[in-house]
Amino acid sequence: MYLIVGLGNPGSQYVHTRHNAGFDALDALAQKTGTRIAREKESALVGECFIAGQKTILAKPQTFMNLSGFAVSRLVNWYRIEPERLLVVYDDIDLAPGVLRLRKNGSAGTHNGMRSIIGELGYSNFPRLRIGVGAKDPNYDLADWVLSHYRTPQEQRQADECFARAADAVIEYISNGIQSAMNAYNTPKKRKPTEEAGE
Repeated sequence: MYLIVGLGNPGSQYVHTRHNAGFDALDALAQKTGTRIAREKESALVGECFIAGQKTILAKPQTFMNLSGFAVSRLVNWYRIEPERLLVVYDDIDLAPGVLRLRKNGSAGTHNGMRSIIGELGYSNFPRLRIGVGAKDPNYDLADWVLSHYRTPQEQRQADECFARAADAVIEYISNGIQSAMNAYNTPKKRKPTEEAGE
């Protein structure tokens, strides 16, 4: 069994904001798998489906972002999920818009939702999929930036395409393993121009 958690804030005012990229990616996955994420369980909305023959729980914590660990830890305990079968999907301001980065494990970085999850679980050796939303605009403070909506149809289209790729990455992870998904869906890092000899 797999548990796929998308992070976001509940409430209509937060729908489709940058900080809700995890929710939006999970919605894209639900659409691809024909799943309805609507049943209330352990402070989250959940839906069940099968991906590559594996029972998979899709979950959106209904706590606010900085309390995400409350719901995630309870879901992990309820379903008895092993760390390698928990995947958390969330926004990342340190990645450019449209960039995906899947990792086997890691720290919480600056993300309050991930800090809460790692704090509640007591471990960090679970996969995570980060969705780039871009560094904050100079005219915004950080909180306003991540809680802002996409400003142009082009930004929204780029985000929607990224959510669809994130959903495909989750399916690949369950179907063929984390390494295969990393190879297929991690956005290649741009190489810095090499300095020419003599400069």
